[in-house]
Order: sequence, then structure tokens, then C-alpha cells
Amino acid sequence: MSEKTKYEIEFVVQSSPQLLYQYISTPSGLSEWFADNVNSRGELFTFIWDDSEEEAKLLSKKSGERVKFRWSEDDDNGDDYFFEMRIQVDEITKDVSLMITDYSEDDEIDENKMLWDNMVSNLKHVLGSA
Repeated sequence: MSEKTKYEIEFVVQSSPQLLYQYISTPSGLSEWFADNVNSRGELFTFIWDDSEEEAKLLSKKSGERVKFRWSEDDDNGDDYFFEMRIQVDEITKDVSLMITDYSEDDEIDENKMLWDNMVSNLKHVLGSA
């Protein structure tokens, strides 16, 4: 399997960092926009979409700031890939951004960025910030 490339995208979100954090860090929040359903047992999160189910391990989180996951498949393969959702607040304008860091095959980066774009669009809609 080829190496994956790390990429980062930024989305400006009209929301308080505290509210946004609830939507990126809790199973109930994530199931509002990221997957159809999300369950967690400790640091193991199960993301469910239509007919598929993926498990991810919560690698780290900092309250009100960021969450970092690794898909179980990458963990099993010994890969260091992860995806992180980080909240960034501009000190001057106080604009809130959601920074996404993810990895993808080179030929799938544009497609995956579009997928994140659609999911964050759902998140903004749920937050009333669309």
C-alpha cells in the first residue's frame, strides 16, 4: 500500500468554541454531522454509516480544543496516520475555525477534502452557522 499524504483544511465556523467542542468530541455530537450513528466504549469509537461501520481509537483530546483519532485499520497495520479536529480562535477577530488534519492517498486528496467539506457543511447547519 502506498504512503498517505498529510493535509490540513480550515473551516470558519460561527459558533462558540465550547459548543463546537461538544460536536467534535462526543458520540452524540459526532452522530449529528460526522456519521449516522456513533458509539463509544472508553477510547474506542464506532462510526456507523448506512451499511458500513468503522472503529477508531481516541488518541488524545484537550478539552475545548481538539480531538485526535486513529482508524483501527491503520492501528492494526502499525501506521501512524490519524485525523484530528482542532478548534482555533483568532486572537484579534475572535473568529472560530475548525482545523482538520487528515491523511489520504495522493489520488484521493481532492475527493477527501470534498467529503470533509460536505461533513463540515452539515456541522455548520446543525450549529445554525450555515
